[in-house]
Amino acid sequence: MSDVTVIADVFRNGFDMTDLAWVPWQEPGRVGVEYVVLWGPNEETGEDSAALLLRFPAGAHGDFHEHLGHELMLVLDGTLDHSDGTRFVKGDMVVEEPGTRHQMSSATGCTVLAVRARPASARTPEPGQITTGVGAGA
Repeated sequence: MSDVTVIADVFRNGFDMTDLAWVPWQEPGRVGVEYVVLWGPNEETGEDSAALLLRFPAGAHGDFHEHLGHELMLVLDGTLDHSDGTRFVKGDMVVEEPGTRHQMSSATGCTVLAVRARPASARTPEPGQITTGVGAGA
């Protein structure tokens, strides 16, 4: 039998999720973001995809990056701010295509399920691009 991970009551527990092993995401350009790996790339098996739960406390932001494959984001709680100024709220599902460049943040805090078909690569924003999204609204 394969390994199965169950996170019970995801939509009913108010997203406290204190029983999960949240890890601070410490990479250049990231501030305050925490994550839990549901699955990740595995060199032994050739797996390139990843699924993460992401927690952005108010004011947290990720790095500016480009997706090398599709990314699906489902906002489970709170509001998620995109560097283009769009704000996503609880229940919004966002599918970004390969080549998408952005930085995600949250002015008010949020929890997000993110599934990536392939990794992302850090990029330098071009002149005029918003780089934090904090306080942006749609």
